[in-house]
Amino acid sequence: MRKYVPKGNVQKQSYYTDRYHVVPQVPRLAVEEDEFFAPQLKILKAKVEIKEASIQIGQMIVEVNAKDNFKAIETLKNECGYAMCSEISAVDYLAQDGEFEIFYQMLNLKSAKRMRLVCRIKENEAIESVEPLFNSANFAEREMFDLFGIYVNNHPFLKRIIMPDDWEGHPLLKTYPLIGDEFASWYEVDKIFGKDAREAIGPENRDPARIERYDTKRFSRVGREVPFDADISQGEPETKIEYSQTVLVNYNKSQKQLDKRK
Repeated sequence: MRKYVPKGNVQKQSYYTDRYHVVPQVPRLAVEEDEFFAPQLKILKAKVEIKEASIQIGQMIVEVNAKDNFKAIETLKNECGYAMCSEISAVDYLAQDGEFEIFYQMLNLKSAKRMRLVCRIKENEAIESVEPLFNSANFAEREMFDLFGIYVNNHPFLKRIIMPDDWEGHPLLKTYPLIGDEFASWYEVDKIFGKDAREAIGPENRDPARIERYDTKRFSRVGREVPFDADISQGEPETKIEYSQTVLVNYNKSQKQLDKRK
């Protein structure tokens, strides 16, 4: 069996210096100046403690304590008209702040207005499930558990939803290697052939950035189609691109106009 290679602290070992470019924040406005969101914030303040509130790109962003997440979502649904929870997920700020940021994206269907409720938890803390309020939270909270390792209290069926049940680690953590860890490189080999076959087969290549100029197995070659696994080291033929013609749009005509512009 091959010797295990420790891959801890992998992000600090990276030679990329701009991998986590921080985009400048869009200016935030005061909620009190907005005639739609101001009354809703007042209703929310009467129910839970508000840590911070602002308006950014036309939507209200409210931060509450993690213990108040269920009460806040319930208030937004029953008293503020947010009938849809369109997204639930988290952001890994463990290295920066030692916390996860969990967000709930809410939609008011009658007024076509959006708002975001956020809260923060420590690495080993859990959050209360909002599945009793929105059925859509079921899969979203399972995905959050699967990819971030965040436990959700009182969830009806908290198990992995994307990764296999026996997977080790959580792929959306920033400390998780971008090409997978030691476990990931051997997972399919061990599953299909067993660990005894490691020496004969070798680890799986999980580097999606690897591109070979003459690879005719993994990449489509639009306009230069060749048979699978053909040798193109001495050159490749150029084939005419043909577009489909439908009742609504004639793509071939559009292509002729593009050729004229060139």
